[in-house]
Amino acid sequence: MTKSGRPTPPIALGAPPERVTGRLATRRVEIDAALLGRLRSACPDITTEDGVVAESSRDWWPLAMIWALDGQVAARAAAVARPGTPDEITDLLRICNEARVPVTAAAGRSGVCGASVPAHGGLVLDLCGLSGIVDVDRDSLILDVLAGTFGTWLESTLRADHGVTAGHWPQSIDLSTVGGWLACRGAGQLSTRYGKIEDIVVGLDVVLADGRTIHTGGAPRAAVGPDLNQLFVGSEGTLGIITGARLRLHPAPASERRAAFGFGSFTDGLAACRRILHRGATPAVLRLYDAIEADRSYQTGDRHVLLALDEGDRELVDATMSVVLEEALDAGATNLDDALVERWMEHRNDVSALEALISRGYVVDTMEIAARWGALDRIYADATAAIAAVPSTLVASAHLSHSYTDGACLYFTFAGQPDAADRESYYRAAWDAGTRAVLAAGGALSHHHGVGLNRARFVRDALGAGFDVFAAVKQALDPNGILNPGKLGLPDPFGEIPWP
Repeated sequence: MTKSGRPTPPIALGAPPERVTGRLATRRVEIDAALLGRLRSACPDITTEDGVVAESSRDWWPLAMIWALDGQVAARAAAVARPGTPDEITDLLRICNEARVPVTAAAGRSGVCGASVPAHGGLVLDLCGLSGIVDVDRDSLILDVLAGTFGTWLESTLRADHGVTAGHWPQSIDLSTVGGWLACRGAGQLSTRYGKIEDIVVGLDVVLADGRTIHTGGAPRAAVGPDLNQLFVGSEGTLGIITGARLRLHPAPASERRAAFGFGSFTDGLAACRRILHRGATPAVLRLYDAIEADRSYQTGDRHVLLALDEGDRELVDATMSVVLEEALDAGATNLDDALVERWMEHRNDVSALEALISRGYVVDTMEIAARWGALDRIYADATAAIAAVPSTLVASAHLSHSYTDGACLYFTFAGQPDAADRESYYRAAWDAGTRAVLAAGGALSHHHGVGLNRARFVRDALGAGFDVFAAVKQALDPNGILNPGKLGLPDPFGEIPWP
């Protein structure tokens, strides 16, 4: 069964498509008529139409949404290919590799870091036509699915037709695809129960830069060298093009319980979450908001608010929520109306506020990181203070969004209102301040949004000596550097990408 979807534009472009230009001063690779003919022999659905090219050359990166108001995208592709089969992708990559044309994979384009921006022009590979469920193994609880499949349709079909769930509910589920989740190492809002996408994936179909296709994984567990699934998950299209995946499933939940609590400090809330996980409880949702975010969303004054929800087998849900209640109360929390959870459920996938704020001249973004429990208090304090200290910042806040036995994800939000001429410098300064504070305290650069262009300058510091290993893998798999050049801080054969 198949179901195609289309990307949702992040904000209206401030110019007609034919007048939309690239913002970044990069080397741009064109596609001449002869090469275009060769590409169309491999994939008939290739276009250079201005409207398609302009829209296909951007994602939900907030900085680029500011540029869109001025009729600009970060960089503009030369052509867009819309393959319908993996074989077409194989042939397209062989041609582009021979011609040294950069190829940028894209689908829902819901990323917020510029990962699917064609930094050097060339070909955008729109995978939205490569969609649908290939197979559901109900006995083994394994899904075989194509990479361009959109999340909302997938989840509703799994539940309605098969009585199962993938458990992966990113905020962008309406906008994003399976391939995007895998490429950027995404997390769903229920990841404490079901895991991040790297925990859910069982196997992959990947086309390499030279057109070779490989199939990774497949067994429940294996000891046949390193796990090649994890080589490509999170590689953002720089090592290969993911065309299909096998994902773990779960029976659709039969029971659900909710609770909400108020804490006197963010520290107390963190302690409660840590003890819940250490006791072995893994509620699907465990979201701790600092007082700024809680009051903004739920009008709870100076309380730091914890929302909890679990789903699944009734006995397991009851046991989990009993642990949540005990630990929250032991940490000094008060019970709040669990209708707050319903309010979150109703609005959790709403991303409309971003366009509204940017259109009114604000600079807004989010920065999600992960760290061990022992570092989270310091990171919360240091990162919010560092961002707040950047001139023109109006607010810097955070919430805990995903928890694990050894640590959790903190999701920072900042907003500023600099002069129009200073928007880009403010944006960079806020990101520099927050990121340096996180890295100095031992946090991870990203938890689930990935790197793209926006975080590329931090990757070497984040990986240390491991960065050279990553670069060597890139060189081995893509020696001509055609796959999504300029991303993840990797060496770029097409030239440096200057920050605007």
